[in-house]
Amino acid sequence: MPEENKTQPAAGNFINDIITEDLKPGGRYEGKTVHTRFPPEPNGYLHIGHAKAICVDFGAAQRFGGICNLRMDDTNPTKEDVEYVDAIKEDISWLGFTWDDRFYYASEYFGQMYDYAVELIKKGLAYVCELTPEQMRENRGDLKNPAVSPYRDRPVEESLGLFERMKNGEFEDGKMTLRAKIDLASGNFNMRDPVIYRINRMHHHRTGDEWCIYPMYDFAHPIEDAIEGITHSLCTLEFEAHRPLYDWVIENTSVPSVPRQIEFARLGINNTVMSKRKLRTLVEEKYVNGWDDPRMPTLCGLRRRGYTPGSIRSFCERIGVSKTNSVVEYSFLEHCLREDLNMNADRAMTVTDPVKLVITNYPEDKTETFEVENNPNRPERGSRTISFSRECYIERSDFLEEKIKGYNRFYPGNEVRLKSAYIVKCTGCKKDDNGNVVEVYAEYDPLTRGGDTPDGRKVRGTVHWVNAADCIDCEVRLYENLFTDPEPDTGDKNFLDYINPDSLVIKTGCKAESSLKSAEKLTSFQFMRLGYFVVDSDSTPDRLVFNRSVSLKDGFKKR
Repeated sequence: MPEENKTQPAAGNFINDIITEDLKPGGRYEGKTVHTRFPPEPNGYLHIGHAKAICVDFGAAQRFGGICNLRMDDTNPTKEDVEYVDAIKEDISWLGFTWDDRFYYASEYFGQMYDYAVELIKKGLAYVCELTPEQMRENRGDLKNPAVSPYRDRPVEESLGLFERMKNGEFEDGKMTLRAKIDLASGNFNMRDPVIYRINRMHHHRTGDEWCIYPMYDFAHPIEDAIEGITHSLCTLEFEAHRPLYDWVIENTSVPSVPRQIEFARLGINNTVMSKRKLRTLVEEKYVNGWDDPRMPTLCGLRRRGYTPGSIRSFCERIGVSKTNSVVEYSFLEHCLREDLNMNADRAMTVTDPVKLVITNYPEDKTETFEVENNPNRPERGSRTISFSRECYIERSDFLEEKIKGYNRFYPGNEVRLKSAYIVKCTGCKKDDNGNVVEVYAEYDPLTRGGDTPDGRKVRGTVHWVNAADCIDCEVRLYENLFTDPEPDTGDKNFLDYINPDSLVIKTGCKAESSLKSAEKLTSFQFMRLGYFVVDSDSTPDRLVFNRSVSLKDGFKKR
C-alpha cells in the first residue's frame, strides 16, 4: 500500500470509491501503487474539458499517493504536430501538475504493438480483411443480423504473410486492414471483428516514414496502459462501450500487466463548443484570432483571458465526477474565477470611456498623493501611491445633466465621493458644438481628504477616477460568450450560425492609473467598479492592453 502519510481521504466520488476497494486487502491492486495516465492526442490544443480529465487523472494519483504518466496518443499522424505536444505540456504544468520523468509517446510502442498483433494472428484471433470501408459498413449487420466478412476464415499463415506485406508497404492505403476475430453477432458493435490496424502513408511527426500501418486507438490504448503498468485507466464516458474490447486485448495478448478501465462523464459547458474539429474550424477560418483567443475554451485561451490555475482546479473539483453526462453553466466557471481573483488580484483604477473632470476650486499648480491598499483581502500585498490634481478623468456614464431616479453619481448639485480622494460637488458641464459633454465641473471639500465626512453627512455615490496629469493610455478588450445559443452544436445546428458579433468589443483611448505602467503580462487586477482584467500578451511598454476576464456582477451566485 502507499505510505499512509501520502494517502489523502478519498473524496466522495465513485472513482475514488473503486480505487479504495482495489487497494484493500484482497483487492485487485492490493500492495500496489496507484498508477494513472493522461493520454491526449497531439492534434490540437487542450480545452476546459481536458482540464477536468487532467484533474481526475493526476488528482486520483495524488490522492492515493500514486503517480501519473503523461502520454501523447500519437497513433494517428493525420493532424498531429510537435506544436501541440509543447502546448499540452505547458498547459498541464500551468495547471499545477507534474509527470516528473514519466513522459511517453504511444509511438514508442509501435514495434511492440505490431508484435502483439502478430501474436493474435498466430492464435487465430486476428485476420487480414480486404473489405473496403464502404463494404465493411454494408456488411456490418444490425441487431437481428450478424456482420459478415468473407475473409474471417483466412488461414493464419496467409494473414501473417499479408500483414507483414502491409507493414512493408506493398499495398495501397485502404486496400487491407487487420481485424480482431471476436464475435460478428455481438450486440456491442465494437466487438464485431473491429479493425485494429490500417494502412496509412502519412508522415509521422516522430517516426517519420518508418511505418505505413498504424494501430487503431482501441487496440493501442490497452497495450500502452499495460506496458506502462497503469492500474486505473480513467476515460470519459464515450469509451464505456469500448471497454469490452479493451479487456479483450488485455486478456488475449501477453502484455505485462492488467490495467482497469473506468469511465466518467465528460465536461459540457453551455455557450461554447469543445469539439477539436470545430475549434480548429474557428481558428482556421478566422472566426477567432488563434487557439489562444480569449473567447476560446482552450486552456491557453482561458489563461490569456485571465483565468487562474486555482480557479479552473476549483471548478473541476466542485462540478464533481459522475457517470451521467450533463452541461454546466458557463457562469459557474466565471463564479470560480471571481472568487479566486477577489481574494488574490490587486486593485487599480481605470477609466474606459473617459470624460475630463475639472475641480474648479482646486489649485492649478498643486498635486498630492494618497496611499491606498493594494488588496483588502491580502494586507501583505502592501499599498501603492496614487496622485491627485485639478484635472481627472471619470467614466462618461458617471455624469448626467439631469437626475434620474436611483442615480447617485455626477449631476449638477449632487455630491460624489472620488474613491480614496475627496468629496466633490458637481456644478455643471461643458459641451462641444455637437452637444457632447467634454468636461464636467465640480468643487471639492478640502476637509474630506481620503473620502471621509467629518460632519457625518451622507454621500451615496462613489466613483473611480484617474489623474489626468500622469495617467497612461491603454486599450481595453471586453469579451462575452462566443456563441449566442446556449447549445450551438446540438442536433442539426451549424454552430457557425450562432457566432456572437459582440463577443469582442475593443475600447481605445482608455485611461489607467500610473501604477499600472509596469504591470507584467498575464497579471490580473480588479479595476474598481468595472470587473477583473488581465494584462494581455499583446501589451508592450508603450501600449498596454487589458482583457476583461470577468465582470464584478455574479449572475450564478445571484441565482
